Amino acid sequence: MAARAPDSNHHDYSSLKDLRLEIEGRDGGAFVLCFWIYLGRASVASSGTLIRQMHSDAKDDVPFLFLNEEKKLTLFPPLFLLDASLHDAVLQAEGPCASAEIECPQGKWVHVGCQVGKNLVRLHINGSVASEKDLSSSLKKAADTECSSKLTLFGSDGEKGRPKGYVHYVQMLPQDSSVNSHFIKNPPIELLIDSSCVSEIEEGADGVWSIVGGKASCRRNFSLDVILLDALGHSVNKEMEIVASLQYADNGAPVEKPNDAEAPLLTSYDGIEFASSLRPSKLLNGRASFKLKISQLSSKCDNRLFRVRLDSPKTGRYPFLEAYSNPIRCISRSRNTRTSTIIWKKPNASHPLDASLLVDDESPELQQSNVDGQASIPTGHGSKSSPPLKRVKIGSEKLSVRLQEEQTFGRANSHASSANQAGNASAASMEGKTENIEVEEMDTSLSDSESFQARDSAFNKTSYGNRISDLTIFKYCLGGTVERSLLLKEVTTYATDIEIANFAQHIATYTGCSHHRYQIMMAKRLLKEGNYVWDTMSRGDHHVLWSNAVVEIEEQFLKISGCTNRGLIEQDLELLRRISGCREYMIQENFDKLWQWLYPVAFTLSREWISPLFGCTCPKWIEGLLSKEEAESALKSSRGLQESGTFILRFPTSRSWPHPDAGSLIVTYVGADYRIHHRQLCLDYSRSKMEMAQRSLQDLLLAEPNLMRLGRVTRESLSAC
Repeated sequence: MAARAPDSNHHDYSSLKDLRLEIEGRDGGAFVLCFWIYLGRASVASSGTLIRQMHSDAKDDVPFLFLNEEKKLTLFPPLFLLDASLHDAVLQAEGPCASAEIECPQGKWVHVGCQVGKNLVRLHINGSVASEKDLSSSLKKAADTECSSKLTLFGSDGEKGRPKGYVHYVQMLPQDSSVNSHFIKNPPIELLIDSSCVSEIEEGADGVWSIVGGKASCRRNFSLDVILLDALGHSVNKEMEIVASLQYADNGAPVEKPNDAEAPLLTSYDGIEFASSLRPSKLLNGRASFKLKISQLSSKCDNRLFRVRLDSPKTGRYPFLEAYSNPIRCISRSRNTRTSTIIWKKPNASHPLDASLLVDDESPELQQSNVDGQASIPTGHGSKSSPPLKRVKIGSEKLSVRLQEEQTFGRANSHASSANQAGNASAASMEGKTENIEVEEMDTSLSDSESFQARDSAFNKTSYGNRISDLTIFKYCLGGTVERSLLLKEVTTYATDIEIANFAQHIATYTGCSHHRYQIMMAKRLLKEGNYVWDTMSRGDHHVLWSNAVVEIEEQFLKISGCTNRGLIEQDLELLRRISGCREYMIQENFDKLWQWLYPVAFTLSREWISPLFGCTCPKWIEGLLSKEEAESALKSSRGLQESGTFILRFPTSRSWPHPDAGSLIVTYVGADYRIHHRQLCLDYSRSKMEMAQRSLQDLLLAEPNLMRLGRVTRESLSAC
């Protein structure tokens, strides 16, 4: 057997149309062909032959690897193996073949292994056998097979609607070679936006981002992170410069720069704005961060939507090295600043059940509010107030924390005890309801002038008498989730429990958000136990099999939550795998993402007034770990939405530690308007109402006017996602 790979180095990336392989018909024609293939999203409407075979026995090219209209791959045997009576059937993409039952994804890398034996063909997808076909009844005589001439394989040319794509690491291997070894040896890379690090953006139910832009005095920063991963989900450390640009979402054309005006997309360095095209960002450990502003409004461009494109021009124009944001509607500040028509009232102590357990949903009047809570930093001349907040305001009284001796690490009851301590420590006066929409409403940010005044005022604060500096407090108040997690990782290495408690109180006071306190108070234990669990699972290795990791992950979940009668089921573990971003193997970066989401969830379930809700299985008040899309699908039936008032409880998958909403409970329900709404359960307020009314949380939920009946999650609704 002889083979010739594409002209470029086989470790590089080449167009599918440049693929050319010559195979000798020796050894009964047995061989293994392995490669990675990327079919761009532009190929979604295309079906046809991906790799064609040319043989002297046939006048026309016939399929070798075929993509049908259902986007499923089919592998045909080499023509020199088959009896002549079957040639016409193969020419029509019919006859004996190995057809996969799973859809071939578009816009992402897929590993394909084509194994051809003396009497079978076997198709591998992403390291697993997808299909095989016995050819015993379809073969030529052995003597005829040996005398056959060369077989040549060609990639699709992409012309006349035929599929287009790219290939990577094309290898022709002996028959006894392992396809899985090729799968994990040299995976290709792709550039992606890290959705967990997107901040200062409001996202609507239709997935469109709303960003405040326009003139310099009004526009606001928004943050994006891009990550370079291989096809197995591992971070790749490669020197690349990433450039951000603004395009129209409908056709990908660049947004024009008006005459004598600023560039449509700007980035800030040391307080100075530059056109984003002039300031690329270098990848560091496989990640690059962007703080951007948009100077062009959608209203001045025929109300068209924009999108941010992130790519590496010096590396070459490859679709897998291009990342795109959601569609963006750039609006002026005046459009987003509206007077609320809702009257906010302080809960009356004499009528504790008059107020709602739930925060108000995503009404347009509230979209100006700030989810994450921005700082109001005290100065010597008064304080600088931030925009209206959605959060519970904290009074100026000092936090009284009773610090108990830390219990032995790893014991099951330690988490329930720590949960109660943190819950007691978080009691504070409330000045109004809270509004915490999950992903539909993200943070807004301070303008440059506001940020500068806040930065200047931070250095005028008085010292708090501990080793956590004023600058650290200032950075935490104004930082995003990534910056806050890095600060907490540093602070917990040297600060005492009392210093961390004081730090949590100051952050809660200046951000106007009591929920920050929970995340800060759990930081030391979360990080310590996370490192312990990873070390236990990996035993010094760089990666861990997902199938092995789930056993330890479930054990830790049960230990932290204190659940004794209910563990994690298959759908829960699948959601955790998606959150981690791993596939067959998990590296520490994947584990950290999973742990920082799961730990706050388990922490919430350990609370004495929440635990019965999860432990109840008839009916299931909390069906399990669900995404927003899965919950919405569960509320739909063949005739449309279920009855008004049907609801499901879930945890927000877009909120990970140390985001203040990490571990919170979301109620997804069908409203009276027969639309699906998402509202956050105010856990502190729920507890106070339960204590005053001596009623269970289940009773209080059903007492809500919008919540009438508990919904069910079925396997059919999950598969619909």
